[in-house]
Amino acid sequence: MGGAHSREDIDLTSSDEEEDYDEDYDARSPISEPAASAGQRDDDLLRTATPASLEAIDAKLRSLDLKYQRQTAAKLYRHVGGASPSAHWVLDDRRATYAFVDKADDDDDNASPRWFLEVGPGPRVSARVDSALQLKTNPAQRRADFAAGGSVWALRLPTDAEFRRFRVDYERCLFENTYGVEATDEGRKEVFGADFTAWARPDEADDAVWADAEESLTAPIAAPARDLLEEFEEEAGDGDSIQSLALGALDNSFLVGGAGIQVVRNFRHGLHGKGASVRISGGRGGIGSAYSTPKKALLMRGETNMLLMSPGEALHSNGVHHLDIETGKVVAEWRFEKDGTDITMRDIANDSKGAQLEPSGSTFLGLDDNRLCRWDMRDARGRVQTIGSSSESPVLNWSQGHQFSRGTNFQCFASTGDGSIVVGSVDGKIRLYSKSSMRMAKTAFPGLGSPITHVDVTYDGKWILGTTDTYLILICTVFKDKDGKEKTGFSGRMGNRIAAPRLLKLTPLDSILAGTDNKFHGGQFSWVTENGKQEKHLVATVGKFSVIWNFQQVKDSNHECYRDQQGLKSCYCYKVVLKDESIVDSRFMHENFAASDSPEAPLVVATPMKVSSFSIANRR
Repeated sequence: MGGAHSREDIDLTSSDEEEDYDEDYDARSPISEPAASAGQRDDDLLRTATPASLEAIDAKLRSLDLKYQRQTAAKLYRHVGGASPSAHWVLDDRRATYAFVDKADDDDDNASPRWFLEVGPGPRVSARVDSALQLKTNPAQRRADFAAGGSVWALRLPTDAEFRRFRVDYERCLFENTYGVEATDEGRKEVFGADFTAWARPDEADDAVWADAEESLTAPIAAPARDLLEEFEEEAGDGDSIQSLALGALDNSFLVGGAGIQVVRNFRHGLHGKGASVRISGGRGGIGSAYSTPKKALLMRGETNMLLMSPGEALHSNGVHHLDIETGKVVAEWRFEKDGTDITMRDIANDSKGAQLEPSGSTFLGLDDNRLCRWDMRDARGRVQTIGSSSESPVLNWSQGHQFSRGTNFQCFASTGDGSIVVGSVDGKIRLYSKSSMRMAKTAFPGLGSPITHVDVTYDGKWILGTTDTYLILICTVFKDKDGKEKTGFSGRMGNRIAAPRLLKLTPLDSILAGTDNKFHGGQFSWVTENGKQEKHLVATVGKFSVIWNFQQVKDSNHECYRDQQGLKSCYCYKVVLKDESIVDSRFMHENFAASDSPEAPLVVATPMKVSSFSIANRR
């Protein structure tokens, strides 16, 4: 556990490794004038250039057939030793060359550009330019770190001008690989539209919205450094593996496994002390004759009831089991149906952030590829069927919603404190729906090229956290309308008053240590259910890592991570909980369980065989 910087940002230079780069730089320079003056002129030009003028410079280089053809000398370093105390950087090649190479099929006119970063000789590295590189730059050292081929590499460029050129080339290749169009003003407008200029050109964006957000935050209290301290650890009972968590805000939380549900007690320092274990079997007819591990467990009715949705084909379900927690029995199997036709759901969610605490709640939200709706468990005919008195499953009442014709590709969703809904899609788009209408999104944020696999929103609806395989995206929904009134994108159309998002990433080294085939999942805010309360942290899971960001730090425009960054700003300051096996889920408990010596409720981390609780304490 600990910060993420120290292992990677060590200065790569040392007196015995330094060499005169001028000779290498001159040899590859296509300019016929003396190298020193040419390099100086390049440096001055790039230092004062705007992103638009850099495009003009690059267009000129393309026309001279110099761009992408040259191979540039650089030092290549490789990180060895992983996370061990002896881990360090080694100089792999003093005179490595790099180039961005287009490997698109020339015979296929419809093929999108496929730019690769190649580092030779060899090539020693050949990697597609995309988010999986986890590329992170360090201007002070003229350095670019990235993950490729199961290793972590660092290129150290010979001059400031060459470093700037590398960043420009990389951003262009990344854009073209991601969207399949050229990185021009026309291409960016085609991708982002007229309202998202801040997303298209984040270097020129106005950060006023983020600044306003910072001013609304309470100044941090000076205190000793806060570490994550493990308080409790529970074994999964009866050899049954944990598949998901259902955290309660009252007395109990629940560990959902393949054979049933274990009840654990909520304390101010985490989950502890197993209670009853609810074993579940299938009912009579209806959804299925045998219980299968739920993909979703949803607490309802003052946390006395739970809905369990098990996946069918292609991760879609045709109904839910209704569990009475107090008796430990499945009392009904509800079937999804609309207009007399059975339908499926991909996901279910509570009506609002605090809906599970309402003792009389009978409705919940449903999501499928092209459906967004609200289900009502109260039978339309005034009676309730149970699995004990009917051979057929009762049908849920479709009380509100919309079935879109095609193309939405919904994948995940979440609700705010007032019942507004945010939906993430396979194409990366994030849509905002008001609590009164599911037919038309008030705001639709464009995708950044990666599917949104999970989405969360703050209680007040002002912040959205989207999860992709390789990064998290944090979006501010706040804007001011034409009358100067502050609103969120759930209640009004934001137009062109949309701030650039911020990304939360792992460093290249941590992306490798977490596991090359592992992906981010389940990114979410800490849990509050009261107006005026502000979430304090964000957490996501990747492989054996539970990764925690300080929410206030991420929003701070003056944060050190954002200095001299190009493109969308990315935050690399986080704490890591490392477990011995892949983590199933990581979530903060409800704010009710924040202890007096902690600024945050405990963090719960579940692996298949154990559940651990951590406190953020004001002590080492």
